[in-house]
Amino acid sequence: QVQLVESGGGLAQPGGSLRLSCAASGSIRSIYAMGWYRQAPGKQRELVARITSGGSTKYADSVKGRFTISRDNNKNTVYLQMNSLKPEDTALYFCNTERTFNQGSLVPYDYWGQGTQVTVSS
Repeated sequence: QVQLVESGGGLAQPGGSLRLSCAASGSIRSIYAMGWYRQAPGKQRELVARITSGGSTKYADSVKGRFTISRDNNKNTVYLQMNSLKPEDTALYFCNTERTFNQGSLVPYDYWGQGTQVTVSS
């Protein structure tokens, strides 16, 4: 079983910065992609940013140029540096792993973290 532990959420002022971290633990053999999604009250969960094991990245248009995703494959950890935060970035942010292979398994699974709250307000 894989567990995702997120950290780094909190309260920030507009224009401020926060850095989210998510560490995947368990008997992990490989993870194809790691990413961050967010869900604001009354809205659907949406992709924020995603990075593959090879370093390819994808961002939501709303965060391009402000957020940067990075990954430490050796630590199975993904980071999201969020700069120039806006009130509309307020949401519950979820970490996700795609096509995660556990040791000894040929079946990939996707996993989700519990979420970390990001609130942007003055």
